[in-house]
Amino acid sequence: MAEPLEHRHHAIDYVELTVTDLAEAQRFYAEAFGWEFNDYGGQYAGIRDGSGGSGPEVGGLALGAEVRPGGPLVLLYSADLDQTLASVTSAGGRVVNGPYGFPGGRRFHFQDTSGNELGVWSEV
Repeated sequence: MAEPLEHRHHAIDYVELTVTDLAEAQRFYAEAFGWEFNDYGGQYAGIRDGSGGSGPEVGGLALGAEVRPGGPLVLLYSADLDQTLASVTSAGGRVVNGPYGFPGGRRFHFQDTSGNELGVWSEV
């Protein structure tokens, strides 16, 4: 894994998702969120945020036989929740909750093509 340029004490530093099909997961996250990847063979891919250049890895996709249930809920931020919702469903994601309002904004939860549940939130 490539090392981030800076680490912050007690901050979320890296998130790893188990996926059942590495190529499909890379396709899904690239299409839905514009993420880019560092490939480390057929078992692992490091996640970069898609801002171009050589930004640090913020997570990874690890190939596994099955997704571990009950793992942490990863929340992504969106400046345009409705557009992100459309991107997620267009890429093959399945919305499992929302969108709904909460104090501070709106959010929805979805499952990726391997069954991992993530959330996306927006201030508006």
